[in-house]
Amino acid sequence: MADPVLPVPHRPGAVSMFFVAKAGVFALGFWIWLLVLVLIGDEATGAHVLAATGAITTTLVGVVLGIRLALQRSAAVRHAELKRLLVDISWNAFAAAGNAETPGKVVPFPTVSSEDERSSRDRISVFDRAPGGERSGRGRGGDRRR
Repeated sequence: MADPVLPVPHRPGAVSMFFVAKAGVFALGFWIWLLVLVLIGDEATGAHVLAATGAITTTLVGVVLGIRLALQRSAAVRHAELKRLLVDISWNAFAAAGNAETPGKVVPFPTVSSEDERSSRDRISVFDRAPGGERSGRGRGGDRRR
């Protein structure tokens, strides 16, 4: 059976991609201008300094914007995964409440609690049962080390 097609998570960054590309075009232009000035072979002038400054600055801006874009996309993927996980948790809690033995009883989300808070009416975990379904002799904590 084929896996269902999952929706693509929101991918931010169309505007950011525009600025990364724009910075790349400007950086390329400044680097070409600097290369042309160097190949002409005159002594260093203000145009050389301006071309070098522009090339370095626009390259760094492009790199910083590219890193920011990559982080945004990564965060969007993580956010979509977290939303999917929360939906799965809530659906499982809803399904477990529907399958509960007594009506109106919601199965709590598992949390760590102290031994004093546990009562004899707590549910028995799968690990506390013997293979035949009977309770084993050990306590709820079993052989866990503290």
